[in-house]
Amino acid sequence: MTAPRFARFVAGLLFGAAPAIAADLTIARLFEAPDLSGPTLRSASFSPDGRRITYLRAKADANDIYDLWAYDIAANRHTLLVDSARLATAGGALSAEEEARRERQRTSSLGGILEYDLSADGRYILVPLGGDLYLYDLTARPERAVRRLTDTAGYETDAGFSPRGRYVSFIRDANLYAIELASGRETAITKDGGGLVAFGVAEFIAQEEMNRNTGYWWSPDEQRIAFTRVDESPVAEIERFEIYADSVKVVKQRYPATGARNADVQLYVTRVGAGPAVRVDLGANPDIYLARVDWLPDSAAFAVQRQSRDQKTLTLLRADAASGATRTLLEEHSDTWVDICDELTFVSAEGDFLWGSSRSGFQHLYLYAADGTLRRAVTSGEWMVVGEDRGDALRAIRGVDRERGLVWFMSNAASPIERQLYVTSYRRAETPRRVSREAGWHTVRMSPDARHYLDTFSDSEHPPSVTLRNRDGSERARLVANALDASHPYAPYLASRQPSRFGTLKARDGQTLYYQLTPAKDMQPGRRYPVIVDVYGGPGVLGRVRNAWGNLFRQYLAQSGYVVFTLDNRGTAFRGVQFDTAAFHRLGAIEVEDQVTGVEFLRSLPYVDPARIGIWGWSYGGYMTLMSMMQAPDYFAAGVAGAPVTDFRLYDTHYTERYMGTPAENPTGYDAASVMTHAAGLRGPLLIMHGMADDNVLFTNSTALFKRLQDLDKPFDAMPYPGGKHGLIRHADTGPHAYAMVKRFFDENLR
Repeated sequence: MTAPRFARFVAGLLFGAAPAIAADLTIARLFEAPDLSGPTLRSASFSPDGRRITYLRAKADANDIYDLWAYDIAANRHTLLVDSARLATAGGALSAEEEARRERQRTSSLGGILEYDLSADGRYILVPLGGDLYLYDLTARPERAVRRLTDTAGYETDAGFSPRGRYVSFIRDANLYAIELASGRETAITKDGGGLVAFGVAEFIAQEEMNRNTGYWWSPDEQRIAFTRVDESPVAEIERFEIYADSVKVVKQRYPATGARNADVQLYVTRVGAGPAVRVDLGANPDIYLARVDWLPDSAAFAVQRQSRDQKTLTLLRADAASGATRTLLEEHSDTWVDICDELTFVSAEGDFLWGSSRSGFQHLYLYAADGTLRRAVTSGEWMVVGEDRGDALRAIRGVDRERGLVWFMSNAASPIERQLYVTSYRRAETPRRVSREAGWHTVRMSPDARHYLDTFSDSEHPPSVTLRNRDGSERARLVANALDASHPYAPYLASRQPSRFGTLKARDGQTLYYQLTPAKDMQPGRRYPVIVDVYGGPGVLGRVRNAWGNLFRQYLAQSGYVVFTLDNRGTAFRGVQFDTAAFHRLGAIEVEDQVTGVEFLRSLPYVDPARIGIWGWSYGGYMTLMSMMQAPDYFAAGVAGAPVTDFRLYDTHYTERYMGTPAENPTGYDAASVMTHAAGLRGPLLIMHGMADDNVLFTNSTALFKRLQDLDKPFDAMPYPGGKHGLIRHADTGPHAYAMVKRFFDENLR
């Protein structure tokens, strides 16, 4: 739709009828229970026998405290399995390691039961809570169903069942342990962890940037286990201050800054309870990334993804389980970077596998023989086989039927702002068939036998519903209808909701940019309104423009009188190699150029005041706010930058070097990407917000900018948060104030 047609369409829609009287959203209500988006099933999982679905569900009176529930498919019944409040240590303090792990997993604002695991026979559920482990027996009476596995001063993390359910394994005090459930005997698989050396863990870079949250892997037959040895001594130690309301903590942190040394990560494999571990040969160069480890079905070998330090080469190795010897199965190369492959899936007992690659310019699936011989391309076209960007949902492959040779996968073939489920044969050439039906956003989890799947679906105007479907897409049971009726938590605010509209613009190189626009409430003909551009814009992350429910703060701003606009600039992930790599070695340039294109479109709309366009964002969005305010001051009247990177020399290796190379290789690029270089261009009002205990984007980023702006005699506002981490805006104790600050700042400078 062209800009003039879009403007006439929205004007007709908004000005054609008198507005309904309804309650407006408040910031306080965004954080209160029950959740305005309604109920949903968090971390839903099919039991191995396919008879039930377990999931986490928030308490009715607490949005951020979760209990464990189950749905019996045959009986069509939901049952509370484990109430987190009944377990003795539900409110226990987190260890430093667990606190950091939750920050990496973006769950630091949540409580209660956040993780669980199912045994292979479907009888037991493992629940980590308060630093200890609990076993829930589904066959026992409720009063006798819970068995406490650990009761120690140490903090057990990354716990799970072995593949056949004989053991529960976990990390404690930097060592890997296993408990044999039948005997209750605990075995220390490693004993030398401590200080700067840890076994079985995912190092900082793996958790924060590589979506790898574990450092150990069981063989399918449970005879062996592969694990990491992480030595952080090569990583430079920095001292940073975590400033709290009533104290200051000096934290010595091993932070791998771009261009500097990473932790030394080695891989070992051992026979459980029998003999010493052997080191796996990862090659002569130790300066690499251990990206993924996956056991082959026969347990005789495992596959290792080794990524080069410059991330331009990804090698798939086959490692012998007995000797640790390796050989190369395949390699991927790129002049920019090669993404880690999350689609590796074994489809035969011999080890044939599916592999995801962007070698054609778009990520697609390929079938390989067990020896690494390419058999065929399974999918092709100018679209992506792609999931989301965190955790299990990162994987596009959702299920495999080995007997029929079928693979189910997520894709953006219908639209870059949607996710749909498709199925195709990996044995013969055929056009993939779309399985999901509704236009919008589907998140899918399939049963182990690929007979059913859970479909969590939403679009921009309907909150997520959860439906159990047959593999052909037909409905079997509606688990969470989540209809926006009178009983829904959102019902009082429904009449005030401003429907979003989607559209496209052209970047200067001709590529397509998607945007989402939410009009202000009660707009009147002939009047012009302020705009807030809500930006993220960073590489490697799913775009913010989605035909999906979410981001109620945008609705709050729209109901407060602002037009809200979001545009996914070039560099945003999952659009194809040309789009994704447009900002390679020059972050902060192409992205601003595209945001300016968005503002030029906004200025063409008759209801937008071109002199009152603000911009705000968090993390990379904070960086984008700063770069936009400083490089394009004629386009942005005011800005709010939350937890911004201000100089990429202060950020970590894996993320920064993927897009920028090292400071030694690309000094002019780092200078151009630094906010400090452009600070003199700032003209409009600016608010900078940052947590004073942020261990991801260090508070130093903002303090350095404070000094630079002061030296330039530039006025600005700042709001530091004592004790605040990177995700402070999600926390109930800091989020309301932070959002209120954003609103207050724009009210003062745009209204």
